[in-house]
Amino acid sequence: MKAVFRRTLAAATLAVAALAVSVTMTGAFPAPALAAPRAAALSAQDQALVAQAEGYLNGIGTLQSKFVQVAPNGHQTAGTFYLSRPGRMRLEYDPPVKDFVVADGAFIFYWDGEMRQQSSAPIGSTLADFILRRNIRLAGDVTVTGVHQAPGVVEISLTETKDPGKGTLTLVFEDRPFQLRKWRVLDAQGLTTEVALLNPREGVQFDSKLFYFIEPSKGDYGRNN
Repeated sequence: MKAVFRRTLAAATLAVAALAVSVTMTGAFPAPALAAPRAAALSAQDQALVAQAEGYLNGIGTLQSKFVQVAPNGHQTAGTFYLSRPGRMRLEYDPPVKDFVVADGAFIFYWDGEMRQQSSAPIGSTLADFILRRNIRLAGDVTVTGVHQAPGVVEISLTETKDPGKGTLTLVFEDRPFQLRKWRVLDAQGLTTEVALLNPREGVQFDSKLFYFIEPSKGDYGRNN
């Protein structure tokens, strides 16, 4: 159960947000080699939605939001998501969970609070890179595998072109106003984790230390707890 919980916690870092396939998961559970993903046949309307999503994501400088994460087994955890583009983000879970994830512009770090262990990887080796880069393109090294529109909602599914085994990321936007509201991660083991953003705020000023990895003192839950 602990291993599953760690996988689902780490999967939440896939993008936005997250937006990254787990630093620990990719090390402990190597994804099988898969053929290049098949790009979706996009209609003109689909292409316009992808362009709108691309423009919206590129327009985000900083963002802060509470989030609720739903694990594959239905277990819910909550926390706070911080994003400062390019290159920096942080996911902190509310107590009693002691885990957190932080990207400092070059590396992404995952802290296992129970084991008191840190894992890290270059941002460019994770799907987090696509949301943290200076210029976001939903093409090239990222493949759009599906676009779905329903009343009030737009969903765009993505994989990494060269390594689809890292997982599938689905970004879910509300369309009026056009805004990211949640994302889903389908990992290499076929498990789905969903993260919903609650009252996201853009244009927030952050202390730069928020995006440094600092090992918590024993007994601490994280940066603020």
